[in-house]
Amino acid sequence: MVAAAGPTVGALFRDAARAAADKPAIIDGARTLTFGALAERVDGLAHAMRRAGARRGDRVAILSENRAEYLEVVLACAKTGLIAACQNWRQSADELAHCLGLVEPALAFVSPRYEAALAELASRCPLHVFGPSYEALLAGAGGGPAAVEAAPDDGLLILYTSGTTGLPKGAVISHRAVIARSMVMMADWGVRPGDGCIAWSPLFHMASADPSLSSLCQGAPVFITDGFDAEAIVEGLSRIDVGWFVLMPGMIERMIAALEHASKPVRRVAAAGCMANLVPPAQIAAISALLDAPFLNSFGSTETGIAPASGAMIPPGVAPASFSKRQTSFCEVRLTGDDGREVAIGEVGEMCLRSPTLFSGYWNAPAETAHDFRGGWFHMGDDFVRNADGTLDFIDRRKYLIKSGGENIYPAELERVLRASDRVAEAVVVRQPDARWGEIPVAFVVPRDPALSEADVIALLAERIARYKLPRRVIFVAEAELQRNATGKVQRQALEQRLAAEQAGAGS
Repeated sequence: MVAAAGPTVGALFRDAARAAADKPAIIDGARTLTFGALAERVDGLAHAMRRAGARRGDRVAILSENRAEYLEVVLACAKTGLIAACQNWRQSADELAHCLGLVEPALAFVSPRYEAALAELASRCPLHVFGPSYEALLAGAGGGPAAVEAAPDDGLLILYTSGTTGLPKGAVISHRAVIARSMVMMADWGVRPGDGCIAWSPLFHMASADPSLSSLCQGAPVFITDGFDAEAIVEGLSRIDVGWFVLMPGMIERMIAALEHASKPVRRVAAAGCMANLVPPAQIAAISALLDAPFLNSFGSTETGIAPASGAMIPPGVAPASFSKRQTSFCEVRLTGDDGREVAIGEVGEMCLRSPTLFSGYWNAPAETAHDFRGGWFHMGDDFVRNADGTLDFIDRRKYLIKSGGENIYPAELERVLRASDRVAEAVVVRQPDARWGEIPVAFVVPRDPALSEADVIALLAERIARYKLPRRVIFVAEAELQRNATGKVQRQALEQRLAAEQAGAGS
């Protein structure tokens, strides 16, 4: 690539900080950093990293809750050409050890809350704890503005996949991809240069990393909360204009309650939510009306960003009857069968795409990278159908099919029907081994109507779903019994394990 054809995150932040020096950049509780102050701290940290021997392409591990220092480390990496390996504090000790071993960090930063989890790492690389010693590191760095050493296709972030089907993989997100994702948000969602973000979702996930970096590169503020705190988020919404307000399944009802009791009006929100097909339609209507913002009928991933199917928005106050998705701008999509050929309109195929928002591959995993990028396309592992009008309907993960008596059952199809009912708060369908059928579908349901029965659930489905797809069992659970990953998706594996333990107990 010609160098002039591609900026970097470090360069864009440098220029934004110059233009907005006196404006708030990060609001973290009672602490506010202006762009000028943030730039000085980032420059000092960049000098300290170089002085420690870290060089372009080296990895810098971060394990921390959301806080201003987290973004300082990422921005310092953006200037020095280092790669911020963002560790997931929800992982087990074994998973964390795997993720750290995968990237072999040259430096590490940790908050006091998680210091013990990285204690062993201190013997392998310099480990800095946010607090007095970190502040001393910045104060002693000096050196003035730090030069930008990164190139557009250098890795900036390593974000780990959810690991629901095995050990986590590290997706390398380049400067080019971060910038492209920002541009697509502006093109498709009406995000303006002055729109900031509420960083409540963990910064080790794209749902906070992407909009935070986009905001800071545009001279707009990031309002940080330490996880999901509905009252703090409402405060942020009353203080700054927001581009993409991330809303995850499982937390929307609490957000609705907080907004209904808010004492201050919400400022501008360009677009709210994500993955509308995982949210009950009544919740979509309620939250979007309160925010006076459209709800995103999106589909993307850590590897792809908001592409490939996030172009559709549900108007404020509308309970959608359909979740057909629209292809994202600036990406090319094809649906392929097992033979690699594009399927016809109306046929199920794996979604494949080309886009500048794409990641650069999995760190230190050449075989997996080559497999997923085969044929010059990134293969997502998700099945869709393209409709005659060009819209796209999500079917399910290719790897999560229920094979019952030779028939394919897609859990998402059943879940959509159940979530559309006012009597159901949440529904998840999983597979259970069966001696006769091979596998059978089992539905876990969080009822909104306490009188809801198993027969009612089956009746709801029987109106819309073929009989062979109907769940053989319905298990009523509380919302707290559903384990979710960082994106808010229910972890089916945990429910499968619950069924397996139940079967083992019955057989003993």
